[in-house]
Amino acid sequence: MFISNAFAQTAGAASTSATAGFMQMLPLVAVFVVMYFVMIRPQMKRQKEHRAMVEALAKGDEVITSGGMLGKVSKIDEQYLSVEIASGVEIKVQRTAVVQVLPKGTVSK
Repeated sequence: MFISNAFAQTAGAASTSATAGFMQMLPLVAVFVVMYFVMIRPQMKRQKEHRAMVEALAKGDEVITSGGMLGKVSKIDEQYLSVEIASGVEIKVQRTAVVQVLPKGTVSK
């Protein structure tokens, strides 16, 4: 008596189990989609913009480094820059340490 009732209940639920399983996975998939558009995609865009800025550096550009130093680019190598932070004082930094390129004339003010 108990076995046939249990069998009848599982037989009815078996036809909807595929739909129920999908509905349980839907919120998890939605969370990953939202995380991609809110966190991952903007970060990738910022990295791409920073890479383009670093590749476009030229001699004479005024920059801010990640350490907070303001200066003018005096020499450019493949991986390093020489930045003049005061008259006659040059430091060597990695190209990726440049955070921002400033408008011309900002450092001398």
